[in-house]
Amino acid sequence: MREFIEGSYAVARAVKLCKPGVISAYPITPQTHIVERLADFVANKEINCQFVNVESEHSAASVVLGACATGVRVFTATSSQGLIYMSEVLFNIAGMRLPIVMVNANRALSAPINIWNDQQDAISLRDSGWIQVYAENNQDALDYTIQAYRIAENHKVMLPVMVNMDGFILTHGMETVDMPEQNLVDKFLPAYNAPYKLDVENPMSFGLLGDPSIYLEARYAVQKTLEDLVTLIPAVGRDFNSVFGRKGIDLVEGYRLEDAKVAIVAMGSVCGTIKDYIDQEREKGKQIGLLKVITYRPFPKEEIAKALENASKVLVLDKAISLGNEGPLFTEVKSVFSAKSPKVSGFVAGLGGRDITLETIKEMVNISKKEQPRCKFLNLKQELLKEEFYV
Repeated sequence: MREFIEGSYAVARAVKLCKPGVISAYPITPQTHIVERLADFVANKEINCQFVNVESEHSAASVVLGACATGVRVFTATSSQGLIYMSEVLFNIAGMRLPIVMVNANRALSAPINIWNDQQDAISLRDSGWIQVYAENNQDALDYTIQAYRIAENHKVMLPVMVNMDGFILTHGMETVDMPEQNLVDKFLPAYNAPYKLDVENPMSFGLLGDPSIYLEARYAVQKTLEDLVTLIPAVGRDFNSVFGRKGIDLVEGYRLEDAKVAIVAMGSVCGTIKDYIDQEREKGKQIGLLKVITYRPFPKEEIAKALENASKVLVLDKAISLGNEGPLFTEVKSVFSAKSPKVSGFVAGLGGRDITLETIKEMVNISKKEQPRCKFLNLKQELLKEEFYV
């Protein structure tokens, strides 16, 4: 059924369709609308679920950790400082192999305080063991949430999934989406059947001391599972397509790449703007395309290399910065190529919610004709870059 709906509400509806038993979250802009709507569903008995109010994001993550450990499907959501506040628990969740699904409304990190969108928050937790996927639009956010449970709860996976959607741009943006029917979601996503759980009849412990005799192997096991997901994630996407009749999740997605000599690589909602730019340039005869990276963890190296093998220039656009180095996506994209492969340039834009427009994309392409930057910031205000601004 087609509906014109805010992104946050679309995600809340998706979670409802997945029938979690426990939801816990703490309000933080721009994520709050998701859990507000879920709280309404619980209060109105539209979903058989316990909503646990807590005093912080750290507590919210702890609640869903404990609930999931008892064999219950759970959900939480957060953003920015809240995600960082959760970080201690998020590492524990992955290490305990608990299949929790969380939606993160991407937002800049302090300081200075900023409530607008970039992707620095999730990128900062790329090494936590969580699967990370990035939505371009609200249909993606809705569909990826449903597929995230199918991925996480696979007994060969048992790892948490973070579905990332750009704050305000998607969370508060209104779009038309295909809202799934409950019977189809039930067909695609069976009830959670935990292979291990806390049970007084069969006692076990989670997250105990891992001394040097076992810790290395525990981390290897997570790494090996993430590597295997490059096969499993597209398989889930194909199953989704067979049930719902529309494209499911994948590792990467190309747009007009077949004959592209210049390829732009990006993640999230900015891909829509890039597609508009590409369409305009194609009308002028320019051979340019886009590679949208959907799964940042696991990082699909072989798929990226294959998708970009015919491009002579690759321009990576980051909405995050690894301070003291360069854009994180750029670092990883260039690592998949040999010295004889395409020239890879790195650009940083949109930090703290600064607009990325068609002119921004045009500037990036024009710069790449003259130089091959590693970490070129776009749309800088030169009048602010005075010496006193640095201290």
